[in-house]
Amino acid sequence: MMFKNKVLLGIATLVVLVAFINAGSSVQSNTNETAIKWVDIEEAQRLGKSEPRKVFVDVYTDWCGWCKKMDRSTFADESVVNYVNDNYYAVKLNAESSKKIKFNGKEMTEAYLARSMRVSGYPTIVFIDEKFESIQPIPGYRTAAQFRRILQDFNKN
Repeated sequence: MMFKNKVLLGIATLVVLVAFINAGSSVQSNTNETAIKWVDIEEAQRLGKSEPRKVFVDVYTDWCGWCKKMDRSTFADESVVNYVNDNYYAVKLNAESSKKIKFNGKEMTEAYLARSMRVSGYPTIVFIDEKFESIQPIPGYRTAAQFRRILQDFNKN
């Protein structure tokens, strides 16, 4: 009798786990429909040649708690997502990565680019104009409403 109860408990646990996994995957696919369209810095430069747009770079580290909070809240906010996707190229840049990239014709690491953008804390959002010349870093966590206002202000100038 004890063995039968353990088997039933195991089956019930498995059913709940499968249901949870399936629910999670359907939620994930829905959130992807309203997600920021992230590109790497090289792709942003290529896209900018045919359709000039301002760029915002989310400079982060893997260990940064505030960076993760911005990913979960600010960058998941529907009004932020829509505004970014309509007006900007959005780039994620790992400030500690040794991945090689090309920026404005020069090869460097992501970490070097972050330092050259005057980033010293995380998260930092770096705004770049359509010509990839003017760079403005804005350090610190921002709520969705704060970030949307910054996006709109930078887009006007």
